[in-house]
Amino acid sequence: MNGWEFLVVVHVLSALIGIGPTYLGHVFLRRNQSVQQYRSSISFVGRMEMFPKIGGSIAVLSGLGLALSGNYGTFAQIWMYGTLVIYVLIQITMIAGIGPVLKKIGAWLSDPVNEHVNAFPAEQQQWVNRASGLLYTASGLGLIIFILMIVKPDSF
Repeated sequence: MNGWEFLVVVHVLSALIGIGPTYLGHVFLRRNQSVQQYRSSISFVGRMEMFPKIGGSIAVLSGLGLALSGNYGTFAQIWMYGTLVIYVLIQITMIAGIGPVLKKIGAWLSDPVNEHVNAFPAEQQQWVNRASGLLYTASGLGLIIFILMIVKPDSF
């Protein structure tokens, strides 16, 4: 395996590892769970946060390396700009949208007053619904990135 092939492998794996947990978030934030199930789910989602941060960063850097190597074409290609813009949108959705909502849910779940509550009140369920909707947005954007990376259209 030469250096360019290695960079392709690193790029693909880091993209899958970086974006992959976004698709799992739907499983953990499904509706109508008990409060205890949400406690477990939020805890697990919090631990998964490192994968998009690390994997996504490596994917961007390796993607830039591929583009600069000349083997993937120039940055003048629309699909390349598109994937970078969409990646930024995913990061904004995850960091500015989902992150604060998950912190609110986590704070409510860790409050001792709510320790013996069995079902989410309406306000907390709205937070879960908002986080879930934002995860669907991020997942859809991630799917578009994968499609653009595979098809590599010259224009939209």
